[in-house]
Amino acid sequence: MNPDLDALQPYPFERLAALKADLTPPADLAHRPLTIGEPQHAPYQAALDALVRHQHDFARYPAIAGLPELRQAIADWASSRFGLDGLDAEHQVLPVNGTREAIFAFVQACLDRSRPARVAVPNPFYQIYEGAALLAGGTPLYLDCRADNDFRPDFSAVDADTWRQVQLVFLCSPGNPTGAVTPIEEFQQLIALADEYDFIIASDECYSELYLDEQAPPPGLLQAAAAMGRHDYHRCLVFHSLSKRSNLPGLRSGFVAGDAELISRFRRYRTYHGCAMAQPIQQASIAAWSDEAHVRDNRDAYRAKFAAVTEILAPVMDFPAPEASFYLWPAVPDGDDAAFTRRLYAEAHVSVLPGSYMGRTGSDGTNPGAGRLRLALVDELAPTREAAERIRDLLARG
Repeated sequence: MNPDLDALQPYPFERLAALKADLTPPADLAHRPLTIGEPQHAPYQAALDALVRHQHDFARYPAIAGLPELRQAIADWASSRFGLDGLDAEHQVLPVNGTREAIFAFVQACLDRSRPARVAVPNPFYQIYEGAALLAGGTPLYLDCRADNDFRPDFSAVDADTWRQVQLVFLCSPGNPTGAVTPIEEFQQLIALADEYDFIIASDECYSELYLDEQAPPPGLLQAAAAMGRHDYHRCLVFHSLSKRSNLPGLRSGFVAGDAELISRFRRYRTYHGCAMAQPIQQASIAAWSDEAHVRDNRDAYRAKFAAVTEILAPVMDFPAPEASFYLWPAVPDGDDAAFTRRLYAEAHVSVLPGSYMGRTGSDGTNPGAGRLRLALVDELAPTREAAERIRDLLARG
């Protein structure tokens, strides 16, 4: 077996299950999980209808590149959403089976093992970035995201010698778990660094359509490149998904877009990988990418939850003002996120994810996720509000 498998750390939810294994929560309280970022809102019905209408196409092998109609629907959506001067559907877009699969596969395809292969990741982070780097023979470079930098990586803290070893930089905006949004100027700062040190930027933007201010959608990497006049998006790739935007996590549908040369080489890799998207899923995806009304309704539902939970928890917990995604990132009063998680489950039957489980020891010898919790506000309003009230009441008991 690949010896790099031994370098993989337990997934956060494995650690969470072990943390709670010896606890018995109150039987009279329904479980209120705020752990996995799995949307519980109703999936977009027109996409499900398209899936049924085209179910006969499960009898056909799909092409790796996807249907031209799907690539064009994606290109049209991305161009409109991010103000791009056209996105070449043939050469700059590739449908994928969700961002998780694509992120992992892209790292395997892009790292050059014949030279130092550092992969920069935000810290704390979505653990696929780290696992993909390790299994591709790379070494993660953790860029701490702390309150003093608004929970975003500080690229200026990386020295030139380290940048020369970096082959790939992951961004996540809006961030998981922090909800932080990368300003367009920081995207452009990173593009300039990529030009100087010759690395690829992979921007995970799967939460881009969940934002609280309807007049301020989060910018994206391709938008930043286009604003610099770089319509070839050289060294830039973005990853998008229907999981959060359209409440379709089980559809496993997303796309990669950007630099045509990177797309071409990744498409070649995927030909051997054997992971083409089934045609009925492609048809469902066309329906989802072609409609914005359901996405606006989805944002309205999240705004209502953020407002309710913020009203309940802001007086008793410190957390950054949410901008986007569906997470809150509060600090626990005594700083022990694992102990608070155990107590919350044992006394209130609410599950949360300790922030330390999503981070690694950083440059100053501490874990930037320690002392915080990730709360996923994915359920409907009433159970989410109830979970927040139980957290507040637990804190009131001291």
